[in-house]
Amino acid sequence: MATPIFQTSTFSFGTAAEGARRFAGEEEGYIYTRLGNPTVRALEDRIAVLEGGERGLAFASGMAAVSAVLIALTKTGDHVLCSNGLYGCTYGLLQMFEEKYKITHDFSFMATEEDVRNGITEKTRCIFIETPINPTMKMIDLSMVARVAKEYGIPVVVDNTFCTPYLQRPLDLGCDIVLHSATKYIGGHGDVIAGLVVGEKAFMDDLAMSQQKDIGGILSPFDAWLLLRGLKTLHVRMDRHSSNADEIARKLKEHPKIKHIYYPGMKEHEHHSIVRKQMRTGGGVLAFELEGSKEEAQQFMDRLRLIQIAVSLGDAETLIQHPATMTHAVVPEEKRREMGIGDSLIRLSVGLEALDDIWGDLVYALNEV
Repeated sequence: MATPIFQTSTFSFGTAAEGARRFAGEEEGYIYTRLGNPTVRALEDRIAVLEGGERGLAFASGMAAVSAVLIALTKTGDHVLCSNGLYGCTYGLLQMFEEKYKITHDFSFMATEEDVRNGITEKTRCIFIETPINPTMKMIDLSMVARVAKEYGIPVVVDNTFCTPYLQRPLDLGCDIVLHSATKYIGGHGDVIAGLVVGEKAFMDDLAMSQQKDIGGILSPFDAWLLLRGLKTLHVRMDRHSSNADEIARKLKEHPKIKHIYYPGMKEHEHHSIVRKQMRTGGGVLAFELEGSKEEAQQFMDRLRLIQIAVSLGDAETLIQHPATMTHAVVPEEKRREMGIGDSLIRLSVGLEALDDIWGDLVYALNEV
């Protein structure tokens, strides 16, 4: 019932001729775990089915997956159009691309077709989207962006970490490549670092034989086994994360010390119509702004007793972090504010605990500020 763990670095051949055939691609079979492993392959096959893609690939981290895809799609002088808001390390990677390899990037709100068209240049080689955007929870209409991108022959890459294939399926909406930090909800228990990519077989075959093989950011068999275990309970966990987050968002909205609440599942969310069109629920992550300063936001976090201060998300435990000084600290202040990341903004990854326990901890800490 459980997928075996093939904890081996290399595979032996029955004969020299068999080894030669495998290296030549004339015969199916395993050679070396950096090039393929049965446990890892089981995970790759499963995520491809869940996302509705032709092939999946597993990487050592979410950023290894992001890096591999962007390297595969670009070369010196090219341009990447991005959603106006990205995970801090993705932003840092794009900055490095620009400084070292002259691969430029621009940000767009992508609110309309005109926004997308205005952001595309003759050098644009891919559109990279987070939706919901981390940590502001803004939404982008994936089918609209995909429709425009296809007119220009530009692939659309979607970071689907916050949603997983249970809540949102970008490939079904016309996008070309979907990726995950599987560290988060797919693993679900805070005990593995991993990344996943799904897309058409031709592109994924090239990605496997170039960026994955030669750069070598591969996933270990044991970590693949942990993710296979996590996938078995994904739908159950996502339902609980979502229902808890929905209730917490509604309660926070009524609290006098909360200035703004950002949760896609609320009807008041500016992009709720997009959420209803492309997501099953609002997900398990929300953000809110306190009526106060950065210091007061940090004071609030320090008063929490159950909720842990940690920068990840999707764990069984509820986690809280301060984006301006943590996950998005690498982003210059002016750009952060343009993205909507102020000093009093806090991101909450709502866990699987009893709702009353989560809410009780938040109320206690808010009363202490």
